[in-house]
Amino acid sequence: MTKNAKFIPVLKFDWLTRFFDPLMKLTMSEKKFKKALLLQADIKDNDIILDFGCGTATLMIMAKKEAPKASIYGVDVDPNVLKIAKNKVKNSGYEISLRAYDGISLPYKSETFDKVLSSLVFHHLTRSQKEIVLKEIYRTLKFGGELHIADFGRASNIFMRGMFLIIQLFDGFINTSDNVNGLLPEIIREAGFDKVIEHKRIMTLFGTISLYRAIKLL
Repeated sequence: MTKNAKFIPVLKFDWLTRFFDPLMKLTMSEKKFKKALLLQADIKDNDIILDFGCGTATLMIMAKKEAPKASIYGVDVDPNVLKIAKNKVKNSGYEISLRAYDGISLPYKSETFDKVLSSLVFHHLTRSQKEIVLKEIYRTLKFGGELHIADFGRASNIFMRGMFLIIQLFDGFINTSDNVNGLLPEIIREAGFDKVIEHKRIMTLFGTISLYRAIKLL
């Protein structure tokens, strides 16, 4: 991804972004898989957390409710979703930091975060973009820090694979192929992470969501 590069909006077209939250609630079991991701991450009150590709801030607000004393940061490349996120954070009353991401370097110092979360972001990225992102996440994690990802994975059955075609039509076949072929754990390992596991699978209307966990040991 080059600096200020083109990116795929959450629903492919900018004008559809405002419909993202209602669509997620209706079709994606959003609260279910995000609660599962937070349970997996086990955020503590003193943790410093980054939500990579924070979108409209739903996951960050949920995390803050569960661990009010945790420091929560969010970053996203899409200015339109950041506008929505800022309004939601303001209305929530929680202290959450939001910043823009240029597609190359995360705007944080090395070894800043205890845990990095990401929800439905990696299927938007090409292989090279995934590699860039994971190296940056690795850099900004503390030693012993954890990466927790919820995203589309290998389909649980033929029906799930068929439904995922809808996502591929919107978000592109090239960038989604690693996800549907179950290659994301391998790409995470190649970025330097250890103990990479697929922790859980959740079926949704548009495909199988996999929950991944990885650790920065070195």
